[in-house]
Amino acid sequence: MAVRYQITGGTAAEISASVESGIRDGALPPETSLPPVRALAAALAVSPATVARAYQELRQRGLVATAGRHGTRVRPRPPVASRRAALHPPPVPGTRDLSRGQPDLRLLPPLGPHLARLAERIGPAVGYATGGVLPELADVAGSRLTADGVPAGEITVTAGALDAIERLLAAHLRPGDPVAVEDPGWANLLDLVAVLGLRPVAVPVDDDGPTVSGVRDALALGARALIVTSRAQNPTGAAVSAGRAAALRELLAGRPDLLLIEDDHAAELSQLPLHPLAGATPRWAFVRSVSKPYGPDLRLAVLAGDEATVARVAGRMRIGPGWVSTLLQRLVLALWADPATTALVARAGESYQRRRAALLAALAGHGLTAHGRSGINVWLPVPDETGAVTALRDAGWSVAPGAHFRIGAPPAVRLTVSSLDDGEIGELADAVARALRPTRTDGFTA
Repeated sequence: MAVRYQITGGTAAEISASVESGIRDGALPPETSLPPVRALAAALAVSPATVARAYQELRQRGLVATAGRHGTRVRPRPPVASRRAALHPPPVPGTRDLSRGQPDLRLLPPLGPHLARLAERIGPAVGYATGGVLPELADVAGSRLTADGVPAGEITVTAGALDAIERLLAAHLRPGDPVAVEDPGWANLLDLVAVLGLRPVAVPVDDDGPTVSGVRDALALGARALIVTSRAQNPTGAAVSAGRAAALRELLAGRPDLLLIEDDHAAELSQLPLHPLAGATPRWAFVRSVSKPYGPDLRLAVLAGDEATVARVAGRMRIGPGWVSTLLQRLVLALWADPATTALVARAGESYQRRRAALLAALAGHGLTAHGRSGINVWLPVPDETGAVTALRDAGWSVAPGAHFRIGAPPAVRLTVSSLDDGEIGELADAVARALRPTRTDGFTA
């Protein structure tokens, strides 16, 4: 998308403020290309160094990204609220939207009955002096984590997985520090790393999780933190296998300079066993969110880790929001204790697994190799992302371009299966095959 907004300013600060204003007003939407440094300098009658400083400031704040010959672009999710754009833009009219990456809302457990029962049993009002992590929630969470092989001596609660990761990185790292991230990886996390001014070090991912050679290379480059998705990796569906976990634990053993963060966002939805890395390094944190199994509106994640790491996160919570609402904590406890809810979550996980496997098989029937060992997404390598996304949109399917999730990984698209009905799977695979089939110059498909 070419820029039509008139950037103004005579200093680096004024130019960066003008670009930010355009992003905030929606005149510079995500993915917009900004003018080349020399072209903008000539238009504003300033030196190229002035424009370069403005772009550098915008990059450090996570508003823009520089992609080599592709120039400087507004990031897909810049950390500035736009007055014109919704938090999530609406899908293209007339298309089936498989781009969101959220759970199937039809399979989430109902919250109303649990909220009604909580209202009947609500105790004394919670004040500033008594708010915090409920001991009973810490006990139950600890037992659940211990059953999965995670040492859970120290526990706190945050407002979701990304909130936990942000607090962990902010408590241990400083702007400019290198942090090892999966490539391809969670788009929101890549944006967060940029906003914090950290330097991402790409770690390749295969179906069994981050590769050992990739982690070794990241450590050699001085990575001060490593973030690993345990299962249902977004966007590839990778899950850390027992063999990969053993090899990574051996590689990471005794690294006092490294903060290890594990994200188990799928939690109870996963159909694969957990193979944690927790405790492989002296400084570690294991984060488990409730949003995917029980509902995105439940902004709560349990964080276990070594004593110092958990204390830092709890301390930063104390001087900020203070604590995650005890009402929300009690609701999560009720959901965990309800056998009917447990059965619903298990059926949802089975449904995702069935649809994901069916789509992988249907694509394979067309000679297309895709990835999706776990979770709600299928990752399909393509020769041309823009062409694939456009062709599928024209065929009535909205999918996510891989560029949102990649640093140096090859092109691909992400297909979310959570809203995909069984009867649509063959139709989607046919559309994908047509979209990727090369067209000859005589107008016929090859």
